[in-house]
Amino acid sequence: MEREYQLVEKESVADFRFPHEDVLIKESEIKLLKTQLDRANALGNLEHHKVKVYFIDHEGKKMVHTTIWGITDKSILLKKNVIVPIRRIVKLEI
Repeated sequence: MEREYQLVEKESVADFRFPHEDVLIKESEIKLLKTQLDRANALGNLEHHKVKVYFIDHEGKKMVHTTIWGITDKSILLKKNVIVPIRRIVKLEI
């Protein structure tokens, strides 16, 4: 899966545009992602553990290797207030 995604720097994510459509449709996939996000957030805050976040912006498939510092109902928060909408995340690798 990693080969399909363009590796990007976390700082560049702030300039990306995200469509409003959800990339995950199945309830089981959404539930798994939320569980992974909670775990990644805890690891990020406790151990500064980095994860791979696979997402889709308006141009295509991207991946960033970073620490998740916070989660809201709709977004994840990376360093320097960089935000990725949860609706555009395909998966995480912890």
